[in-house]
Amino acid sequence: MSKLIDTTNLESVLHDFARQRDWEPFHTARNLILALTGEVGELAEIFQWMTDAQAADIMHTEKAEHVRQEIADVLLYLMRLAMVLEIDVDEAVRSKIALNAVKYPALRD
Repeated sequence: MSKLIDTTNLESVLHDFARQRDWEPFHTARNLILALTGEVGELAEIFQWMTDAQAADIMHTEKAEHVRQEIADVLLYLMRLAMVLEIDVDEAVRSKIALNAVKYPALRD
């Protein structure tokens, strides 16, 4: 079965990035969760006072690059957290999709 999410290369890059800066002692689960929360807050702040229409169109505005950067920050911290906790992201996603399929049965094919 092929992976839904292959994080091998990203994990290698993040591991090297942290090691080269001696950040590994600071990349505890607690610290990474706090950093992740901050980055999600920064992403939310971009959208905070927008209408639904403005939010839907944001990638066609001058804020598009800021959104891309904050999404990347969220993903990178989330991935680093998964690495520190030794979570196989692909397996976790597969498992969660299977649980959701049972909890929320399909209405149509």
